[in-house]
Amino acid sequence: MKVIWRLLLAVAALFVMPMTVANAQGNDAEAKQDQVKEAAREVEREGTIVDGATGAPIAGAIVTSGDKTVLTDAKGHYRAPAATQAGTQPLLVRAVGYGRSTVAASDAGSPTTELVPLRPKALYLTVYGIGAPFLLDPALDVIEKSGLNALVIDLKGDRGLIPYPSKLPLAAKIGAQKLRTIPDLKALTTNLKSKGIYLIARIVTFKDDLLATSHPQWAIRTAGGGLWKDREGLAWIDPSRQEAWDYTLSVAEEAAAAGFDEIQFDYIRFPDTGGLAFANASDENGRVAAITGFLREARKRLAPYNVFTAMDSFGYVCWNQNDTGIGQRVEDLATAVDIISPMLYPSGFQFGIPGYRNPVQNPYEIVHLSLEECKRRTANTAVRYRPWLQAFTDYAFGGKVFGADEIAKQTKASRDADTDGWMLWNPRNVYTTNEIKPEPTESKAKAAR
Repeated sequence: MKVIWRLLLAVAALFVMPMTVANAQGNDAEAKQDQVKEAAREVEREGTIVDGATGAPIAGAIVTSGDKTVLTDAKGHYRAPAATQAGTQPLLVRAVGYGRSTVAASDAGSPTTELVPLRPKALYLTVYGIGAPFLLDPALDVIEKSGLNALVIDLKGDRGLIPYPSKLPLAAKIGAQKLRTIPDLKALTTNLKSKGIYLIARIVTFKDDLLATSHPQWAIRTAGGGLWKDREGLAWIDPSRQEAWDYTLSVAEEAAAAGFDEIQFDYIRFPDTGGLAFANASDENGRVAAITGFLREARKRLAPYNVFTAMDSFGYVCWNQNDTGIGQRVEDLATAVDIISPMLYPSGFQFGIPGYRNPVQNPYEIVHLSLEECKRRTANTAVRYRPWLQAFTDYAFGGKVFGADEIAKQTKASRDADTDGWMLWNPRNVYTTNEIKPEPTESKAKAAR
């Protein structure tokens, strides 16, 4: 009988022991999962972002940890993603209308970070202007004396030239490095930022004759299959050719790494010419998808650098309900960038706007009403506007000189529309304090509205 009981106990042990081991392993696994969850909670960081002038919370501020971003809530509060172990890297913070900032890795608890209000008021310099003292020095003088605070600098110009020593092999291969007007990009940004200047890198995107002619498989074609060229005899990249995007995005990354505050994409559109051939269907939705797709990829690539992303649009994009035939539909653009910069040069409004058929005689109304229309159409988004304004002689309505009065009317229109500053376009890069006067202080400007 004892033998039988021993046999029964041995058999039972065979069943009980695996179950016990399995239960123990299950408990260990649950414990490990709990430890992982707890570790994730430990490395999450939280805090609050506020206006440095008023102390008011900033909703929608962008907080970046590694390549991940979160937005602050209505109370300015954020809980940053656990990209790395707590305390190993700073958090990067930005909000349109403010200077960029960081939350130090050593900041424990739930810190409050103040952002300094900033509305960029900029002059534009070409690849040539930034390297020519007779153009750069007067521009800096105007910035100092007239209360401006920003520069837009070509880092990939209208003819595809990159004026600084790029590390991109393709830039040298296609001839984009044949003009060097910026010997050291990092030294340039350090010098200009020491003067309190907000830096915007203008990057011409799809109008790139050097890239298109060296890689014709990426270029826009004529209906007959030939290489299409615009009125200046320049070839363009087909915006729907995603394999061609990397080159321009890599230039943008070099600008961001060098210290630029904002990356602005120009010629971020299809040509305003019919009868062309593209890699993919070029109906309105296809065009919009290509343009916004590029901008979203740019935002993703540039996220670790904590820079603002911006794009230039035709002025009539503010008014046209469609994509103006170029892939720029304002409601869609507003979801893909931080800042839209419509080119509101009165000379460019050849058909006028409702109620104003001679734009150069009504520069205030052209700028103000266009901005208000854009804002109305994108009111449910976080996008902000900073227009390009005319600082050059009219070419379409009789040759009116745009001097101090015309420029002041445009900047006032921008200010009254509560934009994120403004930028003056003069392709010759000739600026003087005779035409560009100081704006009224913020308090006086508000009182005058």
